Amino acid sequence: MTGLRRLAADAPLEEQLAALDTDGGVIIEGLFDRATIDEIRRAADARAEHVAPGAATQGMGEAGKAFVGANTIRFSSLGQLTPAFFDMLDNERYAALADAVLLPACGNYWLNTAQVMYIGPGEPAQELHRDADNWWEFLGRTWPDTPEVTISAMIGLDTVTEELGATRVVPGSHRDPALSYRSGDASVPAELGPGDALVYSGHVFHGGGANQTTDRWRRAMHLSFVAGWLTPEEAIVLDHPLGSLDDRSPRVRRLLGHGSYYPGERRGGGLWLRHVKGIDED
Repeated sequence: MTGLRRLAADAPLEEQLAALDTDGGVIIEGLFDRATIDEIRRAADARAEHVAPGAATQGMGEAGKAFVGANTIRFSSLGQLTPAFFDMLDNERYAALADAVLLPACGNYWLNTAQVMYIGPGEPAQELHRDADNWWEFLGRTWPDTPEVTISAMIGLDTVTEELGATRVVPGSHRDPALSYRSGDASVPAELGPGDALVYSGHVFHGGGANQTTDRWRRAMHLSFVAGWLTPEEAIVLDHPLGSLDDRSPRVRRLLGHGSYYPGERRGGGLWLRHVKGIDED
């Protein structure tokens, strides 16, 4: 099986979307500038010194512990680490990709989660899964005609190779009519350089690869968005009290929950209401 397509960040948006539509994932080289990535990496490394491997939990018992990894460092609340995180949220090309994928199904969207994911030496491969499984009640009732409700990016904070545990993707699995993963399906690694991003569908099967080294860590982070009428994975608004984002862009404020959801031309009322007269985006 051939690997995922690799396209430059300044390649035509239509070409990037076509690759994403065909395979369920596409590698965008240089999606995030090196200065931003270096600052995120510096802040993440400093925070990682105080997070024990295997400390992350998703509240699912032993299965949850295996999913997050016994020798993997995970943490979120990245907006509290460095202002560079807000620059990532304002990235114009990732915003364009997210708009194209998500806005057919929603009036706007917000941050699902942003997590540092450092896979440690000897960590086995993660179970392959679909990110949209977070909203199983919706996915299960509408599959296979489910609209995209989430889009994700796995971003290299350093060079990420297959040996280090590059995320593995099953190309085309976002179109599989079967909801469950078939172990015979082949996955391919998404190797990344610093600032490169694997942008992928919420419907595609993927998972962290095995770190086959004895002394090196895979340094990457996850950044995903979800339709504004769904509950995100991360309780972002607890990190950013009202007024704390007043000097940030309208997009950042909306992504972090400082604005109401309105369906636009679609049916349905407002959600997460703060301003009944309408969202004050600009």
